[in-house]
Amino acid sequence: MPFQIRRISFGVVFLTALFLIAALACGPSAEPAASSETSPAPATGATTAPAAEQPAATTPATDTKAAQSTGATGEQPTAAPDNPASADPTATSAPPAPAAVAVSVAEDIPAIEGIDAWLNTEMELQIGELAAEGNVVLVDFWTYTCINCIRTLPYLRDWWAQYEDDGLVILGIHTPEFEFEKDYQNVADAIETHSVGWPVAQDNNMTTWRNFENRYWPAKYLYNVRGEMIYSHFGEGAYAETEERIRNALVEAGADLSDDPFNAPQDQARDSAFQSARQSGRAAVTPELYAGWHRNFLTARAGRPPYVAQQEYFDAILKAENRTEHTIATIDVSVPQDIQPHAMYFQGQWSVEPERIRHARMTENLEDYLALNYAAKSVNAVLTSDSGEPYRVVITVDGAMMTPENAGADVQWDENGRSYVLVDEPRMYGLVDNPQYLPESILTMRSNSDDFGLFAFTFGVYAEGP
Repeated sequence: MPFQIRRISFGVVFLTALFLIAALACGPSAEPAASSETSPAPATGATTAPAAEQPAATTPATDTKAAQSTGATGEQPTAAPDNPASADPTATSAPPAPAAVAVSVAEDIPAIEGIDAWLNTEMELQIGELAAEGNVVLVDFWTYTCINCIRTLPYLRDWWAQYEDDGLVILGIHTPEFEFEKDYQNVADAIETHSVGWPVAQDNNMTTWRNFENRYWPAKYLYNVRGEMIYSHFGEGAYAETEERIRNALVEAGADLSDDPFNAPQDQARDSAFQSARQSGRAAVTPELYAGWHRNFLTARAGRPPYVAQQEYFDAILKAENRTEHTIATIDVSVPQDIQPHAMYFQGQWSVEPERIRHARMTENLEDYLALNYAAKSVNAVLTSDSGEPYRVVITVDGAMMTPENAGADVQWDENGRSYVLVDEPRMYGLVDNPQYLPESILTMRSNSDDFGLFAFTFGVYAEGP
């Protein structure tokens, strides 16, 4: 039986003199280009560095896989670091061009290796061995705070339930984007939360990721019983096509699906207001925003507006003594009156860190906050707590507390009617779920806790879901 990352930039001369530091253990890379009809409008009016400190923009090498990603900005696959041992993201050389993925055959299947732990199985698994036993294998690269990955999980659950007895093995490769996603218990908890029943390998050092020459979360690779990679897909969507390929491979392997009709799954429906704005050419969607300086410097280096719009954020890292890939700097900043779209702004004291930004002091009156002018239907944030103690983050939209009509899945209300999320574990939190797509809205987040740590924002334009 079958197995059950507004135009802030830095000068070439300036950076050459300052950024000859040791190579990073894991450097960020550019996200794939969004569809031209749904790309967010570029932010304008952001503070720029003095002319003497502006570098020549460099364009990252084009990834041949990016063309396979589908849909609106919110549906693009999340791009991985170009190279886990890449140079300082504040440097000016362009990242290396990725190698093309070749179709694998039975004697040259990428190895599942360098695995820290296996979950949902007591055995170490290999594609070739599973195929030799008559299984069709679907490899799914994911990480548990990735919104694109979370959106694909219901489809994977359906395929696992429907085709496991027919010889389908789903093999999840959990390759973390953030350091806290390497923790075994965090992954185990996420697997339980999302009802992931198939085997999952913890690829914490990206060894298997590199064996596949993979670059995106999520990414799917389908292998037939001859051990040949017969299909791949990057990002969300194409669920009917993927399931059809799975069925064809199972039938070829000898499975009888005559009593199992093909009910083609539909891709998630986009919000009607977004569809109308799209037809009129006004469908800007805020892209994924990263709070850590690694990603921000790399994005500025690539000639694109970074995710944080305040020059003080970058100056703090530039002026840090004995800077390394682990440098942390504190800023004391003010939010300007004019908040430009698609970028983060901060008020008060904040700690700028490689992967996140953290509230840098305890307060009493919620005087420190972050602000974001976004375009989307839904907003999510990856949040953590260093101490492990829960803390509250008060959420407002356009100056008002959230209501049941526009609140995300994790919003609660206190006895005074204040809307907040309780951060009690490191994960993605649903903040906003508007009744329909909004082309412009101001989100603020405030907490008195110095545990308040933000890694990333993600956005959605679907009729339902995050």
